[in-house]
Amino acid sequence: MIDISFTYADLEYFLLILVRVSCFIFVAPFFSMNNVPRQVRIGLSVFLSYLLFLSVERNEVVYNTILEYAIIVMKEALTGFLIGWGAQLCTTVAAFAGSIADMEVGLSMVSLMDPATRQQATFSGVFYQYMFTLYMIVTGMYRYLLQALIDTFTLIPINGAVFKTDALLESMIRFMGDYITIGFRICLPIFCVMLLLNCTLGVLAKVSPQMNMFAVGMQMKVLVGLSVMFLTVRMLPGAAQFVFDEMKRMIVSFVEGMM
Repeated sequence: MIDISFTYADLEYFLLILVRVSCFIFVAPFFSMNNVPRQVRIGLSVFLSYLLFLSVERNEVVYNTILEYAIIVMKEALTGFLIGWGAQLCTTVAAFAGSIADMEVGLSMVSLMDPATRQQATFSGVFYQYMFTLYMIVTGMYRYLLQALIDTFTLIPINGAVFKTDALLESMIRFMGDYITIGFRICLPIFCVMLLLNCTLGVLAKVSPQMNMFAVGMQMKVLVGLSVMFLTVRMLPGAAQFVFDEMKRMIVSFVEGMM
């Protein structure tokens, strides 16, 4: 006969684990996509929390009133949110690179409804975002995210988070610099080709003033831009690795800022 009895202390400890895990699942990339049903995310959170409850070494959580327990719940929610948000921030690099590429190609006026975020997004941004999500599945990056969450229960025990605002702010400032660098690295082939094309069209406009370079340039930019995007698809795994390395660094820096 299976014994499933538990105490109130066990239930309260399990709920604290569930709060951190669920906040991470509902924010982290790949798991937080709107394509993933909420029932699946809730079930994954409960199942993972139960496994952690059985395997993680328990520490004593001391509180006297309901208000103190509520503060602990808020601390665990903020801990899981920051860990997942640190990874989610890095996925916005794809949208930034896509907006630059579309501005150079001439597709900046084209906007799509991204079903993952339910927001207006550029053509290239949606393309890069879905390609990076595909590489995240292929390379097993989603398993690293879950492993990072599990390791936080050893590094940051329940009710053991200490939020160091200076360290967290420094991580965000450093990310902003890497954000622009990685974004330009992704769209650099298109940017360089469009720069050469604009220079060529400018020279032709001076040589042959009777030609309407504005009408010709719009078609040439779209044709050349899409061609370069097609030819540089083989470079996307390297670009995705830039994003994944930054994602790992952000998670580590955020965890260190809460230890």
